[in-house]
Amino acid sequence: MRLRRRFPRAERWGLYAFADPALCARQAPVFWHVDALKRVIRLNAQRRNGENTPPFTLADFKVNRMAVVDVDEVPLVLVKGAGVHVPLEIRGLPVLTAPFAPVFEVHGLGDLSAQIELLKRLKRFTEPGLRTIQRPPFASDERLHHALIALDESLKGKTYRQIAITIFGEKKVAEEWHGHSQFLKDRTRRLVAKGTELMKGGYRDLLS
Repeated sequence: MRLRRRFPRAERWGLYAFADPALCARQAPVFWHVDALKRVIRLNAQRRNGENTPPFTLADFKVNRMAVVDVDEVPLVLVKGAGVHVPLEIRGLPVLTAPFAPVFEVHGLGDLSAQIELLKRLKRFTEPGLRTIQRPPFASDERLHHALIALDESLKGKTYRQIAITIFGEKKVAEEWHGHSQFLKDRTRRLVAKGTELMKGGYRDLLS
């Protein structure tokens, strides 16, 4: 996707542009703005390789690739395969199919370990016989899943008890809601608060 102009309203949400509402969520490409990403690999594309360095192209990544080119002609390429994704900002590559020699940038030392891990992911995308683990949504974070449910129910005007029933089931709520422990009530309130926090911009923390 090549942008001819900026979309300030979309950028306030952390996007380059809003997705096509006519498409379902699985079909509509979504491009998060590079400024909204917590971690991104930045590289400069050199036109000439060293004598012993073979040319490199984006086609060398054995996974899906999507690209958005902003009004400054700087492409952001999302390299994604089997539940793993790496955002890649490239400067100096006007034609995305052209061969180049990548020179990677490291910005600061505070997040060096995370940057190295991102580079390792990118390298794995070039290896033959690539195998990555498919991770279903929210498989590693049940609390995040519950927080999004709590947010939806809260926006519908549901009470905390009704939200708890949706998440934990009517039997568990009937047994514990009016007991001596306030654990279930407090947990439900925290889930609503977490969901609200995600809605108000905290979702950008997930873009790593």
